[in-house]
Amino acid sequence: MSDSQPRFLDPAEHRPQQPGQWPAVTIPRERIEDEAARLGALPRPENGRRESMIVHPLATAPGLGLAPGIRVMLSVLNPGEATRPVRHNSTQVNFCIAGGGYSVVNGKRIEFERYDVWNTPSYATYRHVNDTQAPQVRLTYSNAALLEKMNAHIVEEDPPLVEAAPDEAQPDEAQPNDDPRRRSPFGTFQLTDDGAWMMPYEILINPPAVESRALHWPWQQVKQHLDKLEALGKEYIGRRLYLLYNPITGRTNGTTPSFFATMTIRPPKIIDRPHRHISAAINYYFSGSGYSVVAGQRHEWKAGDLMLSAPGWAVHNHASYDDYVYELTVQDQPLNIAMESLLWQENLKMPAAVLGAETGFATNRSKAG
Repeated sequence: MSDSQPRFLDPAEHRPQQPGQWPAVTIPRERIEDEAARLGALPRPENGRRESMIVHPLATAPGLGLAPGIRVMLSVLNPGEATRPVRHNSTQVNFCIAGGGYSVVNGKRIEFERYDVWNTPSYATYRHVNDTQAPQVRLTYSNAALLEKMNAHIVEEDPPLVEAAPDEAQPDEAQPNDDPRRRSPFGTFQLTDDGAWMMPYEILINPPAVESRALHWPWQQVKQHLDKLEALGKEYIGRRLYLLYNPITGRTNGTTPSFFATMTIRPPKIIDRPHRHISAAINYYFSGSGYSVVAGQRHEWKAGDLMLSAPGWAVHNHASYDDYVYELTVQDQPLNIAMESLLWQENLKMPAAVLGAETGFATNRSKAG
């Protein structure tokens, strides 16, 4: 039999092992600053994109990332520079860590400053511009690593530029979903009393379309709301954060369909309760200092450090020292909720739950303030 043919294997001889946890890793601020300086000193690339992937030592190609399925890119634009347009079917969370400028995403201009967050939808044509006098440094989190593992990442350089779309469709515009050729005379119908349904091909290939827009979370506005969470006393058992929520993600609670991005404030000398979850988490600390205990190992961190702070299913918790900590956390929770794979154990003394499929957890916020 040719080696190119599929094989039949006895699953008893190839029993899947428990997933091996990647160890937590920290990229210190100094290394990030050195790499940003190196990128800025290079001759300008033809496409304008000065960038480096930040890759975990255990990552293997295809699909290099800082966590399995999560790619983090460090990008630099010098003053007066702009990138050429590009689009791809991966989605992105963008985070400016130095400088400023603007991005144009599907014709929408997003002016950003340091610590602002914005998303890039799938297959949206975009470019970045630095119209300031200082270098622009960004971290970009994407699901490109996962798509490359699936051999399904499509990237198109220099696609046609997209003009800004009108706010409202004209009344006489034909709506694609009203095309009678796209309808089935049989429709979708219930098959069994316990809830099994049947759907025809015409609807399978034409699901309801929901506009996926580029959204912007300015740091100065986010911070005003975040700082109010300080009022929650030390007896509060939850985490003082806000999700940068994109309504298109619905029940999966995301910033993109794959990731959530949360902004957290940690008052001085706060120690979180240990917990764990299947989703991986990457933290960028931009104020204060502290430590994390991940799978029994203690990791120190400070402002400007980037950290794979929660490898999937590793028990972990975080603590602040004497200053206020602000951090951005990107986690692939929405993807896992959609796959019905998000095991979450908020309290290690209690059973885990499949978030999104079972009742989740409660905090004591009503009592804490």
